[in-house]
Amino acid sequence: MTTPQTLSVRTFVDRADGLSHFMRCAGEAPRLLAFDDAIGCPVENALPALEWTAAVGIILDDDLLHASRLTSETAAAVVERRNGERRSYVYIGPRMDAPPMDHAEGALLFDEPGVKAVEFRQRAHAIAHFLRATAGSGALVSLLSQRAPEVRHVRRWLGAIIQELDLPRPLFVGWFAASAAGCLFCPADGEDSYRYIEVGLES
Repeated sequence: MTTPQTLSVRTFVDRADGLSHFMRCAGEAPRLLAFDDAIGCPVENALPALEWTAAVGIILDDDLLHASRLTSETAAAVVERRNGERRSYVYIGPRMDAPPMDHAEGALLFDEPGVKAVEFRQRAHAIAHFLRATAGSGALVSLLSQRAPEVRHVRRWLGAIIQELDLPRPLFVGWFAASAAGCLFCPADGEDSYRYIEVGLES
């Protein structure tokens, strides 16, 4: 996690106003959106999950994060990996949650007691497999941007953003770049305001 040099926090009563502000700030930066925008994505366990996936080498800094679901005990994700000119999409998730797979769609990379990884040539097949495994509950998916965010940038900024939350709030949508990141959070229990938090380096 990088210590931010700039911080901006804004509160919006209207969801549309908050989302409009987010889109202006995000520009062309890669984004992650909550699959179910009515409930968002809980982020209380996101940082520990990102740390242990880094520690055991499951999700690499160079990966592009197309979908993720992070809890205190498990992590499921779809990442894009490049090997020269070759590009593939890898589903990584708990072995017990892995749905049946059509082997014509993907290839099994490894199947260990705690984790299973399946490689797909097409993003759509990998995302479909991810949604079958997680049912989309509490998940984030990369949409409305030309590319998915790099894992290194999510790890760099998400912790600093979460530290600025006034109350536990589910994540609605976030953008992540090398020099900055911003997230719009859903209302906390008992209130109706959206909170936008942006951190970054001084330009």
